[in-house]
This record gives sequence, structure tokens and C-alpha cells, in this order.
Amino acid sequence: MTEYLVNNWMDVLGTALGLLYLYLELKENILMWITGAIMPVVYTVVLYRAGLYADCGMEFYYFLAAVYGFWMWSRRRAVDVSSFSGGSRQGGEDKVFGLAISHIPVSVVYVLVPITFGLWFALWAFLNFCTDSNVPVLDAFTTSLSIIGLWMLSRKYIEQWWVWLVVDAVSSSLYIYKGIYARAFLYAVYTVIAVYGYYAWRRRMMKAR
Repeated sequence: MTEYLVNNWMDVLGTALGLLYLYLELKENILMWITGAIMPVVYTVVLYRAGLYADCGMEFYYFLAAVYGFWMWSRRRAVDVSSFSGGSRQGGEDKVFGLAISHIPVSVVYVLVPITFGLWFALWAFLNFCTDSNVPVLDAFTTSLSIIGLWMLSRKYIEQWWVWLVVDAVSSSLYIYKGIYARAFLYAVYTVIAVYGYYAWRRRMMKAR
């Protein structure tokens, strides 16, 4: 165990940050985006060494998305929270500020579906013809879907949890294949929590109405 930790300390550190990120996401805590900006710095090295080049490139996107997500979640949008306290409050104290959880509009889905497939094909072509990747299809798939999922998270669309369920399940298997066991464990946990996260967010969304 000690030898594994010494040889894979960056993977273990990234996993610890990932668990913290997941906890903060479940709590709708804006600090998740700060954690989300630190984590990619660690995993860029881990994934590059493993030959998961599309995943590695995604870490740069994760960093930029964390900055965007922090900005979106901190926008001053009033949300009625009187239902959380069992009744209204005086003096406007039943308002908090932040982006509200919502369903993704159907019109947006129509746009995201072709974009996802387009990204998948483009990334697959790049990995297949321009790199020595031996998992171009799955690497491109999880990367393209992660791009969409992270954007959905920045908008607080509740359906983002189902996107991450697919990404996490496939990614966990992929990391086991590549020998990145700590990250594989992290994504296995993510897979289970994605289901819980959806229902937790749905309860909050219903209470806020």
C-alpha cells in the first residue's frame, strides 16, 4: 500500500479532490468550482502518462469550465426559498441569490445531441489517426459527453446527472483497463452518486417552486 501511494500519489490526490468536488456538488456549494479548478492541474499529468490524450485535453476544458461555472453560479438571481423554512419571512428575507436548478429546455436538447455526436466523431478521428491511443472510441465518447455534461452543470440543468451517470460508468471501466485504479474507484463512486444526486436536486427544485 505504501509503495502504491508513493508511486501513484498524484492519482490519489486527484481522487481526494474529486470526492470533495462531489460532496460540494451535492450541496450546491459554489466552492465546488474552486476544487474543480485545482483538480485538472493534477490529472493532466496522470492522464497524459496513461495515454488517455482526449481525457487529458479535457482537463484544460475542466479548468476553464470551472471559472465559467463559478461565474454563472455567483450571478445575482433571486430565488424564493420560503418553502424551505415552512413559511414566508419578513423584509424580503425569503430570497437568496444564485442560479436555480431547472429542467433543460427541449430546444436546447435538439442542439446538444448533434453537437455531442459531432464532438465524438471529431475526437475519435483525431485520436485514431494522430495519436497512439488504443482506446479512441471510448476516450472520445467520454470526453465529448463530459464537455456537454459540464456545460449543463454550469447552467444547473438537473438532467446533467444522467449524462454523468453514463460518463462515470464508462470511465470507471476505462480507467481500470488503463491501470488508473484510484481514479477508477472515484468514478465508480460517481456512478452511484449520480443517481442520488439527481433525486436530491429534484427535491430541492420542487421545494423551491
